[in-house]
Amino acid sequence: MNSSKRIVIVGGVAGGASAAARARRLSESAEITLFERGPYVSFANCGLPYHIAGVIPERKKLLVQTPESLMARFNLEVQVNTEVEAVDPAARTVTVRNLKTGQTRQVPYDALVLSPGAEPVRPPIPGAADPRVRTLRNMGDMDAILAALADARRTLVVGAGYIGLEMAEAFRHRGLDVVLVERLEQVMSVADPDMVGPLHDELRRNGVDLRLGCSVESFEAGAELRALLSDGSQVACDLAILAIGVRPETALARKAGLELGPTGGIRVDEHMRTSEPGIWAVGDAVEVRDAVLDGPALIPLAGPANRQGRIAADDIFGRPSTYKGTQGTAVCKVFDLAFAMTGQTEKGLQRLGVPFRKIYVHPADHATYYPGAHPISLKLLFEPGEGHLLGAQAVGAAGADKRIDVLATAMRGGLTVFDLEDAELCYAPPFGSAKDPINMAGFVAANVLRGDVALWEPEELATLREDQVLMDVRTLTEHRAGTIPGAELAPVDELRDRLDDLDPAKEYLVFCQVGLRGYVASRLLSQLGFRVRNLSGGYKRWQMWKGTAAGLAAERACGEDGTSACGA
Repeated sequence: MNSSKRIVIVGGVAGGASAAARARRLSESAEITLFERGPYVSFANCGLPYHIAGVIPERKKLLVQTPESLMARFNLEVQVNTEVEAVDPAARTVTVRNLKTGQTRQVPYDALVLSPGAEPVRPPIPGAADPRVRTLRNMGDMDAILAALADARRTLVVGAGYIGLEMAEAFRHRGLDVVLVERLEQVMSVADPDMVGPLHDELRRNGVDLRLGCSVESFEAGAELRALLSDGSQVACDLAILAIGVRPETALARKAGLELGPTGGIRVDEHMRTSEPGIWAVGDAVEVRDAVLDGPALIPLAGPANRQGRIAADDIFGRPSTYKGTQGTAVCKVFDLAFAMTGQTEKGLQRLGVPFRKIYVHPADHATYYPGAHPISLKLLFEPGEGHLLGAQAVGAAGADKRIDVLATAMRGGLTVFDLEDAELCYAPPFGSAKDPINMAGFVAANVLRGDVALWEPEELATLREDQVLMDVRTLTEHRAGTIPGAELAPVDELRDRLDDLDPAKEYLVFCQVGLRGYVASRLLSQLGFRVRNLSGGYKRWQMWKGTAAGLAAERACGEDGTSACGA
């Protein structure tokens, strides 16, 4: 394409603004116009909850760029409060409306980049039109919420995804009462249930009234707003936030005849080209390729949107640049904990019928002899054959984001669990350990694939056979403080002296606190001819599983049939 051509960009923030700035860096002579429906062209939408909380006190800090700054630095014509109402791919024009004057006009383009983003889901809940029921997407939403908080004391947050969790924390930071309602039996629906139990505890520890497994049936208006929940209870509040999720804003694309993918997002190729020549699309509205399993996906994240905008601009000017898919790497702060993840989850792999193995480790974020060490619970999913990484999740007070970033990079590079064993990561006592949690995860996973240890799962506790023995290899003190029901105590350091008490006809299901001593016991017994399997992640992992819907169901079943060794 001739660099002097006309480029029109619809939508700012991450994808659109990145495409505009990259286009200017590639061509000083191109005519670049960006239309933004709202009053702000580039703002930190991920920072909105933190300004509401007061953690980011200055509102202007959220304004990344303005029309004036983009004109001064990049010579971009930015028109805010201007909506693109229609696209004519054949004529290569867009119809734009000035939202202040109502005037419409046609604007020609040689290259068009669509970056409409995603819109909050507002289900047809009776009474949800009340002005005290809000959503959070942009600066205007944030301002309206802050205005409503002036006289608020009680708040309700509906939905416990990223925005819901951040808003619950923001309201508690302001000293408000918070009820957090989630339809599922867990917060953070994108995660596996056994990895979010610590978040449930953290929310409750910080005064959030967490209601799992129920939804809002309706709102009743009055002097106070009242939400009627599916469990029959009611919640009175001064302000309610709907944080149920987002969906791609594709109305303009559909009207223009662009193809949509099976997920509902705008279909694009690896160069971010749509089905119509001369039109590219980026950001939360596009359907991306799952970088792990190569299928279509909707993953609305700011980092991918920025990269897509850059790639679209490259392609407009004939530069070889391709988008290599999205793996869903993300992190969320929940008071003093962080939850991070990348790639696929266990439930996602199960739903798709993809074979996998999994392990759990609970190392400290840095050397335990250096003050301030915090445990990290890390779950790693990998192929049962060559050990390629499929996904990972981590939760902890420190260091979870760092380890997930390393694993995300390893996944992008096609590394295996065997490569994690050899990963050379920086070490000093305040920052890590000589054997980093990444190395530890690699050791454990590689041991499984090499056949050095066999694993058992908590679900097996409900159907223990007569030839199976549940064995706690921790110390007497640990055992007395709490164990899996039905477990026999056999401390690993005394195991060699108790071999005559073991029955070679039995299979021993061993566990310790986090998995390491159980592995040592497994190696000892297996080399002496005993059938033995270890619980990856140990007693701590069992405790995390016990709080899931599956664990609670197992507990109820065990209570009904009187089984003592069902582990619940």
